Amino acid sequence: MTAHHHFARALRLRRLFRHNSSRLMVVPLDHSISDGPVVPHGSTADRLVGRLVAGGVDAVVLHKGSLRHIRPERFAGTSLILHLNASTAHAPDPDAKYLVTGVEDALRLGADAVSVHVNLGSRDERRQVADLGLVADLCDRWNLPLMAMVYPRGPQVADPHDPELVAHAVTLAADLGADLVKTSWAGSAAAMLDVTAACPIPVLVAGGPPRGSEEELLAFVRDALLGGAAGVAMGRNVFRSPDPQSVAGAVARLVHEGPREPYDHLTGEHRSEREQAVLA
Repeated sequence: MTAHHHFARALRLRRLFRHNSSRLMVVPLDHSISDGPVVPHGSTADRLVGRLVAGGVDAVVLHKGSLRHIRPERFAGTSLILHLNASTAHAPDPDAKYLVTGVEDALRLGADAVSVHVNLGSRDERRQVADLGLVADLCDRWNLPLMAMVYPRGPQVADPHDPELVAHAVTLAADLGADLVKTSWAGSAAAMLDVTAACPIPVLVAGGPPRGSEEELLAFVRDALLGGAAGVAMGRNVFRSPDPQSVAGAVARLVHEGPREPYDHLTGEHRSEREQAVLA
């Protein structure tokens, strides 16, 4: 996963990976446009971000308007990733995504990185892929890190966790110039290991829908790390929990320290020198 970056881009990436140079725990809060409010009842966006920072998360993903309601000092302890495209669950095609701001605005607002969502296999795929390519070019011009959120999702996608589709998703992100990619879980640690081993940029596994308990959640994160992921990008499992700070802290510690148990459940070809190199 070695890459040569301009000084400014390398500096911003170093800020992003603030707790561990190869591990990342991100909390996306961009669901506010797609699904509705993410702030717990009786709280505020500022308090929620403050609790996430106290939990040790590396970065939060936000839309531009949310920044008006969060104190700048919150970002002394975490990084800001500005999300550039959006749509709502109520649209005729909720898998479509549209640019709502740009790279220069992200720089003006003080972002450390930007993110763009692409649904591989959606009816609107052509526009989303083109937008990702355009944003990647502008990120190269301004030396701003880019996280691509690429998921197999559309009318022809029968299984969004199909390892071949997940591998295609991360390849698309890398080939268009993203610095890191958030994508779907490939179904097992062994399958995820194949995906991450073939991807030249760090892979973050999406948290997905809420899980039954904190133990189940941490088991999922552990499997993602054993599958070679650089970390997780986990929103709903964190901000919908009764105690976002506690859950964020537990996940962040596991991501930054890594799983302690041996790789016993990865068998066959995965128990190899290649596996150890990927997970190192």
